[in-house]
Amino acid sequence: MKIGPKGQVVIPKVFRKSLGLHPGTKVVFTLREEGLLLKKPREDVTKVFKEIAESGKSVKIKPDEYVEELEKRFK
Repeated sequence: MKIGPKGQVVIPKVFRKSLGLHPGTKVVFTLREEGLLLKKPREDVTKVFKEIAESGKSVKIKPDEYVEELEKRFK
C-alpha cells in the first residue's frame, strides 16, 4: 500500500467486509511499538438502548443481528 498525498490509505475490500466497515463507520487507531492498530470500536450498549428508548420506536431483533439493525436505524 502507498500513502496518498493527503495521508490516506485504502483498506482492502476483504478487510472492510470481514470487519463490517462501511462509509461512515468509526474506527480507532492505536499506536503500538510494532506499528499502528486499526479497530472497530465496540458499541456502548447502554447508550444504544437509551437511544432506542428515547426514539419511542419498538425494536424486535435476534441478538446476533442487533448491530446491523442499529446501524440501519441510527445512521
